[in-house]
Amino acid sequence: MEDLLAKAEAWIEDDPDAITREELAGVLEAAVGGDAAAVADLEDRFRGFLEFGTAGLRGRIGAGPHRMNRAVVIRAAAGLARYMTDALAELGVDGPGRVVIGYDARHGSHDFALDTAAVMTAAGHEALLLPRTLPTPVLAFATRLLDADAGVMVTASHNPPQDNGYKVYLGGRIVTDEGQGAQIVPPYDAEIAARIAAVPSVESVPRAAEGWQLLGEGVVDDYVSRVVGLVEPAEAATERRAATRIVLTPLHGVGGDTMERVLRAAGFEHVDTVLEQAQPDPDFPTVDFPNPEEKGAIDLALALAEKVDATLVIANDPDADRCAVATRIDGQWTMLHGDVVGSLLGERVASQTPTGSHVLANSIVSSQQLGAIAAAHGLAHTNTLTGFKWIGRTPRMVFGYEEALGYCVAPDLVRDKDGISAALLMADFVADLLAEGRTLADAIDDLARRYGVYLTSQVSARYADLAEIPATMARLMGAPPATLAGSPVIATDDMSTGFRGLRGTTGLHLAAESGARVIVRPSGTEPKVKAYLEVVVPVSGDDVAAAKADAAATMDALRADVTAALGI
Repeated sequence: MEDLLAKAEAWIEDDPDAITREELAGVLEAAVGGDAAAVADLEDRFRGFLEFGTAGLRGRIGAGPHRMNRAVVIRAAAGLARYMTDALAELGVDGPGRVVIGYDARHGSHDFALDTAAVMTAAGHEALLLPRTLPTPVLAFATRLLDADAGVMVTASHNPPQDNGYKVYLGGRIVTDEGQGAQIVPPYDAEIAARIAAVPSVESVPRAAEGWQLLGEGVVDDYVSRVVGLVEPAEAATERRAATRIVLTPLHGVGGDTMERVLRAAGFEHVDTVLEQAQPDPDFPTVDFPNPEEKGAIDLALALAEKVDATLVIANDPDADRCAVATRIDGQWTMLHGDVVGSLLGERVASQTPTGSHVLANSIVSSQQLGAIAAAHGLAHTNTLTGFKWIGRTPRMVFGYEEALGYCVAPDLVRDKDGISAALLMADFVADLLAEGRTLADAIDDLARRYGVYLTSQVSARYADLAEIPATMARLMGAPPATLAGSPVIATDDMSTGFRGLRGTTGLHLAAESGARVIVRPSGTEPKVKAYLEVVVPVSGDDVAAAKADAAATMDALRADVTAALGI
């Protein structure tokens, strides 16, 4: 206990922020007074530093090393600055590195961005700060556009309001292969983390009072014009796009203005934004979790779509790197699964791509349908590990996606998921369909006729105690189910030893004789264990409805088996 109290006192002494100093002092005082809850709180705050990995940093906002705060961010920025200095020196580069810094509207984001700029400037690097709160794809775009050696985005994406995060990209002279401008992967993460760990104190980190460059709106203008350029010019498509009515929600995030600007510049005249969710708000007052996948998150958008008789609903997550799509199916507004959107976009991109060495890519937990699409169009296909840090590194990629609503439709612009460019391509697709008297539901049936019904779903277990996650995975590895949806399991693969040529990752792959597939893995960003389910049913003749019904029944049985296996 004495050691814990001493650590807390030392942290308060080194903390540059008056608010978190006061917060921690209050917890410390209560702990000294014998408050058991305060002692537990203090122990949690000091159970080590937030781990810096391939997702950068992400955690609850608050005081202490196991929270997101200015002290932790300054240390992280110092470690990244030292890494940039060392990496450039190894390349024989004489001169400063260049880093672009962006931030969203979450609590603390602007302060964290300014601290990063101050640390980078004091370390001798050229720091370029985006002009205001902007989507993550704009930062990823700017990292490539400005040939930056690193990019930093302060965001917790779709996490709860109490969280924030710190996402790192590398490019410029440091990364020059297909991963240029993509999120970090090993060994970069470990090399940066080692330098962060070597920072003795916040007080020891020099911070400049000025000297960084505040970028103008030109970088946003460039992003918008390049994204709009992905589709036919507005002048040639005004009539069909003007007939498409879109409801948009940014879920209280920072993507609304940019998304609306892109759609209108492309000729979509009827864009109705959900007013209650239009402005950035770090408290996300209308949703429990600001994630379009969460139940109820897009209810306001669906209600508005019904009211205005919309053609399409688009929902971005708070930093706009993800895109959710809803459409009418059998008269009901339905949000499409990420795999469905991935296959629709994949088919559209593939149909417009010449046969050759181009590649379609998706994560191993995403639908197998994209592989069938690639083969049908004479293109290559590859699976990657989960996350766009891997998908974005695919050589010769023209389209990539992951089922968690992440799509890369323009790798030359953004080597990451981009919910804005993906939404534009989907809106353009819907406008084309509408001009033919058809809908997205018809396009989904077209995919089924050509490739079969690929039905995917997900089962997840959320944990308050993070120790339960490895325990759950160990239990499943030790005693995996023998059958799935009544079919014998014919393959059980521990993905930690490598799977289908991919590097090892914590996960369990199960395949049944029926063709059903399950992959179970811990989430990389949330306290969850996720199970990814897929069944494949061929269409006999033209009876898509029968194949869908068969797939749905099989999925119900598969979901029940996996739910039981997870113990939820």
